[in-house]
Amino acid sequence: MIIETHNIGNIKVAEIIADKIILTSTEDGLELLGNLYYQGFDKIIIHEKNITPEFFDLKTKIAGNILQKFAQYQMPLIIVGDFSKYKSKSLNDFIFESNKGSQVNFVSDLSRVLQPV
Repeated sequence: MIIETHNIGNIKVAEIIADKIILTSTEDGLELLGNLYYQGFDKIIIHEKNITPEFFDLKTKIAGNILQKFAQYQMPLIIVGDFSKYKSKSLNDFIFESNKGSQVNFVSDLSRVLQPV
């Protein structure tokens, strides 16, 4: 796993670069969050391919449990990927509602995230 640092204005953003799934449980999310928080990052970017597919099945509650930790510690999270392949109405509604706020955002293109505010 590589952590690429992006500076967007005064915000220090960590982009996780990995060839494998690194986020499979609440514990993984909390460990990632804690490590990056203590390194001084203000926001985290993770790619969909690095998250267990079960995350995107809301019935497993993995997404809710992980995202609750990010909200609790006030660490914004951006998930980059192609979410059109998920046909779940509840997941699509969840993504839509999440994108209305600033805590958790789902985007299809990294370039949208890396533009200065």
